[in-house]
Amino acid sequence: MYEDDAVPSYPGEFLGMPESGSGSQASVMRRMVAVLIDWLICLAIASFAVTQTDALGDRATLTYLLWIAMGILCGWLFARTPGMMLLGMGVARVDAEERVGFWRAAVRTILTGFILPAALVDADGRGMHDRATNTTVIRL
Repeated sequence: MYEDDAVPSYPGEFLGMPESGSGSQASVMRRMVAVLIDWLICLAIASFAVTQTDALGDRATLTYLLWIAMGILCGWLFARTPGMMLLGMGVARVDAEERVGFWRAAVRTILTGFILPAALVDADGRGMHDRATNTTVIRL
């Protein structure tokens, strides 16, 4: 591993990732734009849903719940959300060449949505939610 005060020469270096291109660490800005795209998709769906019924709560609550559901389901089934897909990114496990899986996708999304904002990153540029689930967001 690496020392706590060590600084990598590029994001993902300490994880053994390439500096650029496919398989490299996705930038924080690119990941933030992907979250914004996902949020706007959920907002559009929630806005339509609340015009049809109030049984699902208000628009803000429904947007948030849809964002959480989309993060878990898309992370589990596709290893990427629609925003990540549009920007050429995906979620990968750091410890193995296996799929992210349901539980990692669920914990990762719940940590992001409730506890650890995705803007909190380590020296490698990896979010704390990714660090907790041993995942990272890579460029495809």
